[in-house]
Amino acid sequence: MIFKTFWRNKTKHTDKTADITNQTDSFVFKTTIETRFADFDMMGHVNNAVYFTYMEIARTKYWSNAIKWDWKKTGVVIAKANIDYIKPIFIEDKISMYVRTSRIGTSSFDLEYLLVKIKDGVEVVCSKGKTVCVAFDYQTKSSAPIPESEKNKMLIFEQLSRN
Repeated sequence: MIFKTFWRNKTKHTDKTADITNQTDSFVFKTTIETRFADFDMMGHVNNAVYFTYMEIARTKYWSNAIKWDWKKTGVVIAKANIDYIKPIFIEDKISMYVRTSRIGTSSFDLEYLLVKIKDGVEVVCSKGKTVCVAFDYQTKSSAPIPESEKNKMLIFEQLSRN
């Protein structure tokens, strides 16, 4: 029996830095992230799981300072979180994170993140992430529509158009 395989000649772009060049211009919100000694692993760089904690810290600051989300009215749960690791973060690095709302639906919205460090006076992107956030009613234990006041705050802050 003979098996024949036909391979496609597809160009695949694997350079993650190419699609994030100058993307920081599209972010309005930026916050400093303080690293802790416990964040670093035996190799001397931030452990990969800690990046999600940094996203949580930045997300909380974004909601509190930029959107002023009313937590007593509606909660938020994370339905999905992903990250692309681009450059390592070492103990001497000073880092910041950009956060923006990129999509707003009926009960869910997407937040995008860029984690950067300063290297020779220039911001270098270390990771790119995204979370799908769902407005949540803790009394009924189910998703809920995003309150209009919070939706409007996100639209105005991010200068997004209503679809």
